[in-house]
Amino acid sequence: MLGRTRERIPVLGMGTWAMGNSTGEKRSEEVAALKKGIELGMGLIDTAESYGRGKSETLVSKAIENVRDQIFLATKVSPEHFAYDDVLKSCTASIERLEVKYIDLYQLHWPNPHVSIQETMRAMEELVSQGKVRYIGVSNFSVDQVIEAQGALPRSEIVSNQVPYSPGSREIESELLPFCEKERVTIIAYSPLDRGNIPAERIPNAILGKYELTAAQAVLNWVTYKEGVVAIPKASEIKHVEENAESLGVRFSQSDYEALSRAFD
Repeated sequence: MLGRTRERIPVLGMGTWAMGNSTGEKRSEEVAALKKGIELGMGLIDTAESYGRGKSETLVSKAIENVRDQIFLATKVSPEHFAYDDVLKSCTASIERLEVKYIDLYQLHWPNPHVSIQETMRAMEELVSQGKVRYIGVSNFSVDQVIEAQGALPRSEIVSNQVPYSPGSREIESELLPFCEKERVTIIAYSPLDRGNIPAERIPNAILGKYELTAAQAVLNWVTYKEGVVAIPKASEIKHVEENAESLGVRFSQSDYEALSRAFD
């Protein structure tokens, strides 16, 4: 479930950072990879207005045409656009680039201490009331920042916090992850594969053999082990999308999850 809502979202979705700037054959490959992911059940697609200066959203629009009802679509507004009118303009521009009528999850990309969070959230709630946004999320927010942002929402709830989480980036485990578990704020883990720098040599071969997983699949299984954590690995090549999709065919036992956790320490 997404946050405290009854919205079901895929445990494994697709991220689009650094996608959209390509042309020709490479661009076609990226669109095909996203379409393959949708076909394989990875219907959570995350993008942002800042990715390729809007080109990533345009790329996503080509992948989701005719299958919008199968997609949980997430995008992000950049911190330099957190003023009230700018939030509204950014959302409208994203909707136009994505060629959709609404955004499922609209997220604040990074905190911006120079703009009142009350002003920003007032705009976010206005977008919800207009039907342009279904749910409000944040990204790269600390516990205190999530609490402050939630306090600025009189009628809505923050349903998610998108943060880096991987074997090589486990900072959220000390404070943020327990907080989000307690408050039922979904963690959307970006860069779950450490941008390709997977510590494969640290994963016990016995576990890989037992579950018949590749190192990348084992990592994705580990990242999404806890309820309330979903992952959005980058989806630019079909072979990687297919490999990612197969990672959830089995689930680790608690003892194996704990063994991998120790291996990543």
